[in-house]
Amino acid sequence: MILSPSRTLAELERRLAYDLACLNEPPGRWTKTVNGPDGFPMLDALVVGGGMCGLVAAAALRRRGLTRLRIVDRSDEGSEGPWVTYARMRTLRSPKHLAGPALGIPSLTFRAWFEAQWGEQAWEELDRIPRAQWMDYLRWYRHVLALPVENRVEAVAVEPVAGGLSVRLQGPSGSETVHVRRLVLATGREGIAIPRRPAWTEGLPGDRIWHTSEAVDFPAMAGRSVAAIGYGASAFDNAAEALEAGAASVLLLARSPVMPRVNKFKGIVYPGFTLGYPTLTPEDRWRLLTYLFGAKIAPPRAAVLRVCDDPRFAAATAADVTGAAWRDDRIVLHTTVGRHEVDHVILGTGFRIDMAGSPLLSPVADRIATWRRLVNPPPEQADHEFLDFPDLGPGFELQPVTEGDLPWLRRIHAFTFAAALSHGSVSGDIPAVSDGANRLADGIAAAEFRSDLAHHEAVLQTFDDPELSVEDVARLRPPPASLSGAAD
Repeated sequence: MILSPSRTLAELERRLAYDLACLNEPPGRWTKTVNGPDGFPMLDALVVGGGMCGLVAAAALRRRGLTRLRIVDRSDEGSEGPWVTYARMRTLRSPKHLAGPALGIPSLTFRAWFEAQWGEQAWEELDRIPRAQWMDYLRWYRHVLALPVENRVEAVAVEPVAGGLSVRLQGPSGSETVHVRRLVLATGREGIAIPRRPAWTEGLPGDRIWHTSEAVDFPAMAGRSVAAIGYGASAFDNAAEALEAGAASVLLLARSPVMPRVNKFKGIVYPGFTLGYPTLTPEDRWRLLTYLFGAKIAPPRAAVLRVCDDPRFAAATAADVTGAAWRDDRIVLHTTVGRHEVDHVILGTGFRIDMAGSPLLSPVADRIATWRRLVNPPPEQADHEFLDFPDLGPGFELQPVTEGDLPWLRRIHAFTFAAALSHGSVSGDIPAVSDGANRLADGIAAAEFRSDLAHHEAVLQTFDDPELSVEDVARLRPPPASLSGAAD
């Protein structure tokens, strides 16, 4: 049966509207109206980032009645997040049945969106979700929920004002200052981080070496030799892109002595871990997360199969790059398994959490609490990079190193990968992102209520919405005279 996408999508959208109406969502706005220095009401929240995490965070906030929102993203419309930019896998790694950002609403799931257009049989036959199709779904998600993303707008500075924050935005129309009660950073894996670039990359020409998060010039690799550094998903995906662009050869250099075969993170996708992890002691959380990452995540099977049968591809394990030089228009890599000369290098080396990596936080980066204050790791972990992860509160809020310093930091909420040590894997990857967004929104709503308790108490005391009219009360009959006389 051939389905009409416009007809069936329209039906799905009507069903979603009905579902939300049945849930009475969004509820009425209940937060106190606080004027900024300009005399205008502050936003309940400004969400920085219009990708998956920004969209689901905004939707969750609105479900709590925090409806005075703005969402900004520095990318062009339709290019938010990694899905059609630097993500280069063919399909998502998450299984198709995971509901992702649907917030527990069946008619908002990818599956409902997919079946509305291609039917149930096509869903049964679908193995993994194509990456670009996931982005199409997120575009629909934004549209159907009427989430007001403002594209090509970047938040460039933040400072405190009475009762909130002042955020400077830069966009096509110039600079603008907005006043907000809460600032949510949903800026992706790289939002509070910097790309890992090994020291040996210094001095190499910028048009010959790229980090996988950059706009890599794959056509320039046609007929040339390429080295991909790393053994994770991004290293394999970018190696495949180089081969498909016509590279003469691609050598993958993996520091690990053995290629990992298991992805331990698949073993934590269940409610107990998602809900229980943030309630654990810092020591228990540290032990679990350092074990998970230390276990070395296997590259996805689809990514490996994409390259392994290509005669132009080779992989070397225990191949740590110890130095590099630029010689005779080529890059010479010195590794623990020998010397290799290549024309281009792709760094699949990931990101390192760094408070100064965010332009909004860099002025106060050294005053933001990190996990250095929470744990005393064993000697072999004394320099572990996880120590630089922020120590976040229950609503993903930043906290100061010194109690009482920068109290406005708690109005900034880091809904990014940087929350992993404090909250688990709920603010970057698909499986538990709705759980993370609900936790974020609950935390912000509770904090707003606490901070304005006197206001809400006064509202309660003046609440006067009678269930009964004067006439209703007058209709109550008194007891018969025989029952109203004096007692014997």
